[in-house]
Amino acid sequence: MGDTGKVRMVLHSIALGNLKLLVPYNASIAPLQARKKIAKASNLTEDDIESIAQRGFEDGVSAMYTIVDPPEYNNSQFLDKDDFTHTIHAMGSNILEWVQDIFHRQLFAEDARILSLTSEGNSIAWRGYAAVSAAKAVLESVSRSMAVELAPYGIRSNVIQAGVTDTPALKMIPGCNHIRAQAHLRNPFGRLTMPEDVANVILLLCMDEASWINGSLICVDGGERIA
Repeated sequence: MGDTGKVRMVLHSIALGNLKLLVPYNASIAPLQARKKIAKASNLTEDDIESIAQRGFEDGVSAMYTIVDPPEYNNSQFLDKDDFTHTIHAMGSNILEWVQDIFHRQLFAEDARILSLTSEGNSIAWRGYAAVSAAKAVLESVSRSMAVELAPYGIRSNVIQAGVTDTPALKMIPGCNHIRAQAHLRNPFGRLTMPEDVANVILLLCMDEASWINGSLICVDGGERIA
């Protein structure tokens, strides 16, 4: 809230989407083939290699993700029209409803900030993420439109693209352990994005000095997306 008691910042951060596949998933046999080669070269059994890899993966050795079993997916339920409609509204377009309501009630402060959260899934395809990916694309598009149309009223609109962050929302994504391991290996800083990293940028964007940032997608990932 601003000094006048009006809304200075609105943050759209919703994880309420459907994470179903488009079609049945056929697991890759690449991890099995790799374990066979390692077993042959080491004089261990394939079961030994699988056990070692799984223990290492569970203990946080990210590189093991390439030889453990692939993620398990639900092959009995698939995305339909209602799933897309619900997800796109809850995680994408409903930000406009909130903003319009605050605006028409004249509750925005003079220098307000609208912030929303997207992810790398907006441009990279993760299995089970199709509906959420579509919602993120809608969210980013709506944010740009708000940046243009609300600017004359002193309202800024920006999107934050966080790196893979170990949150309860991440744990809901099918294959999250593999996504997390891959992101950990890609990140130039050798770690995942932390909630505090994102919160710090939200704070920066709310400062007076950030008033000229509008209509931007700001990556907060330590360089993960480029590595």
